[in-house]
Amino acid sequence: MKEYAFYLILSLLFVSVQAQEVSFTEYDMDNGLHVILHQDNAAPVVTTSVLYHVGAKDELADRTGFAHFFEHLLFEGTKNIGRGEWFSIVSSNGGKNNAYTNDDYTYYYEVFPSNNLELGLWLESERMLHPIINKIGVDTQNEVVKEEKRLRVDNSPYGKFFENVKKNLFVKHPYKHTTIGEMDHLDAASLEEFLAFNKKYYVPNNAILVVAGDIQIDATKKMIADYFGAIPKGADVNRVAEKEDPITEAIEAKAYDSNIQIPAVVAAYRMPSIKTRDSKVLDMISTYLSDGNSSKLYRKMVDEKKMALQVGAFNVSQEDYGMYLIFGLPLGDTSLESIITEIDEEVVKIQEDLISEKDYQKLQNKFETNFVDSNSSVEGIANSLAEYYAFYRDTNLINSEIEIYRSISREEIQAVAKKYLNPNQRLVLDYLPEPTK
Repeated sequence: MKEYAFYLILSLLFVSVQAQEVSFTEYDMDNGLHVILHQDNAAPVVTTSVLYHVGAKDELADRTGFAHFFEHLLFEGTKNIGRGEWFSIVSSNGGKNNAYTNDDYTYYYEVFPSNNLELGLWLESERMLHPIINKIGVDTQNEVVKEEKRLRVDNSPYGKFFENVKKNLFVKHPYKHTTIGEMDHLDAASLEEFLAFNKKYYVPNNAILVVAGDIQIDATKKMIADYFGAIPKGADVNRVAEKEDPITEAIEAKAYDSNIQIPAVVAAYRMPSIKTRDSKVLDMISTYLSDGNSSKLYRKMVDEKKMALQVGAFNVSQEDYGMYLIFGLPLGDTSLESIITEIDEEVVKIQEDLISEKDYQKLQNKFETNFVDSNSSVEGIANSLAEYYAFYRDTNLINSEIEIYRSISREEIQAVAKKYLNPNQRLVLDYLPEPTK
């Protein structure tokens, strides 16, 4: 009883010290560019970012890897930025920059001292309006991407783990492909295909510009109008998402990796979109099962029974479908079957009984903490603002999403576990060392 009272007090404390509300201004330009501005003058730093709503799911089946390739290609240079000059311009002006691609979108950003806000806007407007896409750049980045694939996928232990989950879990939807793509698809692509991909997706009406940090709203609006207003609108991007048939019978698969000695096993479930409430409930279930050494799966299988080197559960939330994965690496002679059996026991407990009030309060405390942390830096705020608009068309979720998590009950956790986490609705993948010849 004392322990429960302690967690209740902690919960109340977290509610009282929740993150300060993030203020923002947003509007659409005539060319379709959506702009979000967040003013925070606490430190002389500004983040300029552009999210392009194009990811691996937008590629043709025989031209995978284009979105990730463009993440690299659009640093090659522009009509006003020479080849290889992008990063030196940023660093010589006290800034940093980066980009990443996933199945749903591509995100570019710069962080500068706030007196270089205009430079950040100019760089991103150059990327959007004046990119140089030629054979030299394509050939150069082709080698860069190949080296990245060799390093992160081909020669990395468990590097193809996720790839094999996706291609077995999805049949129709392009989520079945990898983000990095197939190298022979890039080799076979013509320059005209790269130019067409850029023309279709890297346009203002398929993009979100976020400026966050030490800015003045009116002055920033004027700069944005100066640098982005003349960029012509592209054709509308129309998507028809492929619908998957429900999984009603268990899928069993094997994959082999020459870079590992210890096998792994994963139970993978196809989940609903990140835009659904159920997806957020699944976030809570994964935290309950495997977030930290005191979580149910880790404590049982690693600490107490010593049958696993590692075990975990995580919800991969995406725009069209999600993936819920529970995995384990066996210790010693433990079989992969017994790993799945132990995992299933913990899932069944959630399905049959409400989690305890103490565990429920711990969950709420963790999500309160994560919410505060996610809004603790200007860089993180810029990313969150872009994602909330891209996925939900509701930018204010940066302030209100925590209320959804707070409203999720123990009964709802039980109901969602019953709805989705059943043996006949999943893939079980044995990920094994490559047999010696």
